[in-house]
Amino acid sequence: MLPGAVVNGQPATLGVMGGGQLGRMFVHAAQSMGYFTAVLDPDTASPAGLVSHHHIQTDYLDEQGLAQLMQRCAAITTEFENVPAPALVTLGAHRPVAPGADAVAIAQDRAAEKAHFVGCGVPVAPHAVIAKPEQLAAVSDELFPCILKTARMGYDGKGQIRVKTREELSAAWDQLKNVPCVLEKMLPLQAECSVIVARGADGQMVNFPVQLNLHREGILAVTSVYEGAVPADLAAQAVAATRAIAEGLHYVGVLCVEFFILEGGQLVVNEMAPRPHNSGHYTLNACDQSQFELQVRTLAGLPLTQPRQHSPAIMLNLLGDLWPESGTPAWDEVLALPGTHLHLYGKLSARPGRKMGHLNITGATPEAVRATALQAAALLGIEAF
Repeated sequence: MLPGAVVNGQPATLGVMGGGQLGRMFVHAAQSMGYFTAVLDPDTASPAGLVSHHHIQTDYLDEQGLAQLMQRCAAITTEFENVPAPALVTLGAHRPVAPGADAVAIAQDRAAEKAHFVGCGVPVAPHAVIAKPEQLAAVSDELFPCILKTARMGYDGKGQIRVKTREELSAAWDQLKNVPCVLEKMLPLQAECSVIVARGADGQMVNFPVQLNLHREGILAVTSVYEGAVPADLAAQAVAATRAIAEGLHYVGVLCVEFFILEGGQLVVNEMAPRPHNSGHYTLNACDQSQFELQVRTLAGLPLTQPRQHSPAIMLNLLGDLWPESGTPAWDEVLALPGTHLHLYGKLSARPGRKMGHLNITGATPEAVRATALQAAALLGIEAF
């Protein structure tokens, strides 16, 4: 499907399930390449719906909404992993859908995800699946201390409880309503990183550089991307592992895989996201193609070329905590700093922990970028890093 392709006398329409900020940035990328866009999201004020040509305001499993999306769109993607997989099955029976329902279903279940990683030969943390009482009783002593995570619907640190003893584990499973969980051994972490790849239906695959990530309270706070941010040998391992995971899924679309770097220098995979990712937002200003342009390319069947990072970059996640009770943060002072690029998501109200936007900082050297990023963080009330 060529950029600006015409269907029935008007530009082809690309659809997205989900109306959050990732959908908004996909919509912007698709529109810049000449496509119309359609968003399915029940929120009347969804960030993507507000800027799209069409906003279908229904639940993700609403038959009429799905039918309307199929009628309007030549191809359909998703902007968050918890879109019901059955909806993608329905859509995929009539239109190209990327990523496909099978890949999304695996990403929605930590147990299935872990099994896929193991099958791809990618190292994972020692873990156990707990779905019934006998599995709880059979947990090895070697897994303690550990983190109990719900198998489904966990994100940004939600659905996770740290435990040190069997008694705490039993209480934590009760607290999580005895739903299926994955128990992971806590490992001594040195850092976290991620890799974003884009894979086309023809199997062609490209990747962005490895991203060094800092999380606070389970939410991504800072991403740093420049030569040397992650040791070259570990970066090569992370890229190879991510490509193997995508290949094993026969994946089509943009995929992010997150890794832990252990204190001894080993790399273990944490989880994957079948969509663009917060840690890839720097690509909007530091690369010749953004992750969202590659999402459009994979969905429309356009050629993929290896993206090039032209500037060192740091991204600061902007949460609702930064907004004063009245007014807005000091954007004028922040934007007076060299190489700052502000991206706000059009959300109408700020709440603690809510992702309101991000700030990309680019420059000629990693040192200059870091100095500016620390200045911006100080102005915004973000803890230094």
